[in-house]
Amino acid sequence: MNFPMPSLPDFSDTEVAFRDQSDAALRQTYWLFGMMNQSWLVTLGSGLGLLALRLRLPLVATLIRRTLFQQFCGGTTLADSLSRMDSLNRSGVFSVLDYGAEGKQCEADFNRTSSEAQHAVAFAAGAKSCPFVSIKLTGLGSTHVLEALARGDSLKPEEMASYKCLRQRLDDLCALASEKGVSIFIDAEESWLQPPMDDLAGEMMAKYNTERAVVYNTFQMYRTDRLAFLKISFQKSRKEKYVLGAKLVRGAYMEKENARAIALGLESPIHPSKEATDQSFDEGIRFCLDNFQEMACCNASHNLQSVMAQVRAMAELGIPFDHPHLTFCQLLGMSDILTYNLASSGFRVGKYVVYGQVREVVPYLIRRAQENSSVTGDMSRELAIVRTEMVRRGLLASVPSR
Repeated sequence: MNFPMPSLPDFSDTEVAFRDQSDAALRQTYWLFGMMNQSWLVTLGSGLGLLALRLRLPLVATLIRRTLFQQFCGGTTLADSLSRMDSLNRSGVFSVLDYGAEGKQCEADFNRTSSEAQHAVAFAAGAKSCPFVSIKLTGLGSTHVLEALARGDSLKPEEMASYKCLRQRLDDLCALASEKGVSIFIDAEESWLQPPMDDLAGEMMAKYNTERAVVYNTFQMYRTDRLAFLKISFQKSRKEKYVLGAKLVRGAYMEKENARAIALGLESPIHPSKEATDQSFDEGIRFCLDNFQEMACCNASHNLQSVMAQVRAMAELGIPFDHPHLTFCQLLGMSDILTYNLASSGFRVGKYVVYGQVREVVPYLIRRAQENSSVTGDMSRELAIVRTEMVRRGLLASVPSR
């Protein structure tokens, strides 16, 4: 018997995408995206904002909290973020908890970040709508040590002790997640730090992913070697009999990667074109779909075509939209047109809920503004979508011509 294909999401439905936003909140979003669509303003504001925060000017922190922070962060603490998580959950969207503090450099800081991550795991286990916690290994240990390991250097005794502390913090966190029924996303970082992080992720998966995907490694598909590495990682998991957890992203360090390659006279690790990156990402997702019963995959993309390709493939292959091995994820405050319409059609989809004190998360907020300025076109797309909903609600008379 042939069953009808399930209904696919309508990614033009702005009513679904913004139904949780009041008219006042939508106007605020429209204004903010309009500001971020001015690349010169983003560049100027980023530099001045960092300087003002270093000078500890209170008005700047207040301004950031009422604009960028309100759009892209859940709150200053987990408790402060709970109302945002509850709102997402009512729309069928889960939360990925992400402590947004960056730039840690000493063992005391690493211990505090580790403690915060463990607290997030315990909180997620009790919240039930937070199946994932995201971490950066550079928040748990020394960047200098990771870079030395990536180069293949022999570590000095104090460096080896630092590395062992990093490994133990990660192991403790993964053990707690396994016990509590939560999963850990290990973020990818710069290519010159990544090899030991891949090794640690593989070690933790082999230890904790024997029955389910507790630990996920992140694959930045704008790198020329990541599609092959994804396939190698899967074969390794098969051989060692554990479930590979793979979160696929395009990548977040393109300018830094290319600049470093030029400065050192190296071949860039990044694909030479957007088209090549898109192909790498989509091939990676298709590989995950072809092996979904033996591995778990998170499509962490804001790209409509890549999301739609997976949606159609799942429908054609007859894969249940809510299969536990297949999830989607976007950042809080971005791509609601994808997130909410996926949820409305029954897919497992979440938002990264970044939290932390305003001063701690400013680097994250500035990166959101810079990466999504009019230079990339993402803000222009977001602005157009919000404008469409403003017109639908009668808050704008018509869509202004460009």
